[in-house]
Amino acid sequence: MTNYSSRYASSPKAVKQYDTKQLREEFLIENLMTEGEITFTYSHYDRYIAGSAVPITPLTLETIEPLKSAYFLERRELGIINVGGDGSVVVEGTVYKLGFKDALYIGCGNVEVIFKSDDVKNPAKYYLNSAPAHKNYPTKKVSLAEANKLQLGTMETANHRTVNQMIIGGIVTTCQLQMGMTELKPGSVWNTMPAHVHDRRMEVYFYLDIPENQAVCHFMGEPQETRHIWMNNHQAVISPPWSIHSGAGTSNYTFIWGMAGENLDYGDMDVCKITDLR
Repeated sequence: MTNYSSRYASSPKAVKQYDTKQLREEFLIENLMTEGEITFTYSHYDRYIAGSAVPITPLTLETIEPLKSAYFLERRELGIINVGGDGSVVVEGTVYKLGFKDALYIGCGNVEVIFKSDDVKNPAKYYLNSAPAHKNYPTKKVSLAEANKLQLGTMETANHRTVNQMIIGGIVTTCQLQMGMTELKPGSVWNTMPAHVHDRRMEVYFYLDIPENQAVCHFMGEPQETRHIWMNNHQAVISPPWSIHSGAGTSNYTFIWGMAGENLDYGDMDVCKITDLR
């Protein structure tokens, strides 16, 4: 079973007028990780798709109406990170085993993609990101151990974290999709601080490993006029190119970042001074 919804782009001028309810309706993705379903949110920011697949019985990747395509990956590439139990993704008959926090890139032109769980009592939970693609690049698995790891921040500023670059240049060749996972150290709560914007690319954050009865406050908006959205475990948030994307939790946590746009330069960002945020 596949469900989808669409989100249209909003200008920064319009967002200034949004109340909490409308801000959440436009940018928060709440319906992820539904057992037995594939769920997509189609964003008109760079035609990016964020979604999930939680197979109890095998789930087949199907196209959705907005794509006007014969199959999902006809003109798209797909990134997958498993945040649940062990499972496998079958791509054109080739089986890729994915454990907890392992990633898989699938290039455009692959017709058959099937999601499976090893144990239905502890199913795989596949977080999915997809962007338009103009060329086929090889399918490749990247385990968490194989990620390029960056140690950033400090305990003194409560943002000590490990950035795991997974589907990114130097590890995987893609058309425009990039994905990775940032893990905060115990005692740290801030991610992506100092904050930044990159008008050349949009981004989606997916939060996980949030302990029960804890939450993350995600900050967005123009640097001089920020807004916030409170988020729970296994929820995602769309970040427009004009918006900062940062968060602070009531505990440490993990988040998956995915982005697409004009370039593949991970360092292409305009940093905002903390003291200039409003």
